[in-house]
Amino acid sequence: MIPLLEYLERTTDATSIEEVWSVHTRAMAAYGFERLFYGFTRFRTAKSLGDRDDFLILSNHTPDFLETFMDGGLYFHAPMVRWSTENVGACSWSWIADHAEMLTEEERKVAAFNREHGITAGYSISFRDSSTRNKGAIGLAGRPGMTQAEVDRVWALHGRELLQMNNVAHLKITSLPYAGYKRVLTARQRETLEWVGDGKTTQDIATIMGLTPATVEKHLRLAREALDAETTAQAVVKASFQKQIFVFSV
Repeated sequence: MIPLLEYLERTTDATSIEEVWSVHTRAMAAYGFERLFYGFTRFRTAKSLGDRDDFLILSNHTPDFLETFMDGGLYFHAPMVRWSTENVGACSWSWIADHAEMLTEEERKVAAFNREHGITAGYSISFRDSSTRNKGAIGLAGRPGMTQAEVDRVWALHGRELLQMNNVAHLKITSLPYAGYKRVLTARQRETLEWVGDGKTTQDIATIMGLTPATVEKHLRLAREALDAETTAQAVVKASFQKQIFVFSV
């Protein structure tokens, strides 16, 4: 196993999400968690996790599993996803068997799908985030053939360090730019949103950028459309989260 201090140093010194994920997957595999699924959104509502295109998803599960789990929408009905949206902390996947009578038909189908792919034992962590609109969680699946009893024994021995390692990885990941979004703003759209974020009015922005107010409004409208945002304020939040604005050019 990688020494905890070395893990913390390599994770906190990482300059990209890919680097953090590489360090983290290797570290978790040393404990027997060879397949991970991490998800994060800043646009959670009472009834939704937000637009799928706004999720940050990281995983080393097989492509065929991920294609059905994500593109097929199974993630929305996964039992441990429900647990993660309702709780904070760590939970053994024994929770599924313990609450079998409470599972919906859709959740039972997801559990069966997971069994078909050998994903039967693991732990889930739901992170404590700074906003009710944020939700981050990770599922740690034990290596093939590992029983839930074996996973629970690993957690009994190393649970505290595993929890903190995952918390550090989560905090680091959410602080770094993510280039996986499909909707990329133009330079003008980014600049107008940045000025809005600084509290400038449309007339202020027009003067600063040497444009007409109508042109500024056009850039803001196109930015809202590109980000699937209902308001300019929401577009600023989304663009900031996606690290498309207020970033240094290199």
